[in-house]
Amino acid sequence: MIYGHGIDLQDISAIQRAYDKKQNFAHKILTAKELELFQTLKAPRTYEFLAGRWAAKEAFSKALGTGFVGLSFQDIEILKDSKGAPIVTASPFEGKVHLSISHSGSFVQASVILESIEENERN
Repeated sequence: MIYGHGIDLQDISAIQRAYDKKQNFAHKILTAKELELFQTLKAPRTYEFLAGRWAAKEAFSKALGTGFVGLSFQDIEILKDSKGAPIVTASPFEGKVHLSISHSGSFVQASVILESIEENERN
């Protein structure tokens, strides 16, 4: 059963400005394993990657229904599956997480659907 759905749209240039202003910006958004992936990239892919992870984690918080109250960017980890698609590998949600990230021009969009393992709906 669908527990929640969240989407987020992010301007890649806004993330680029934040990263260029504070180099530790990536450390606030990314987990250690995500940072390993990030450090293999070169600009402009670095900015796209950061914006994609930001949007995906924002979308996750919206699907959860809490926003970032009691939740941090570090609580959600997004790596790659065997085909290179983004996959949530760690989160506080105990059900299944469906994630899609799409880049177009200077924008990135993420959609997260949380599927509960029980038939109980969110209150």
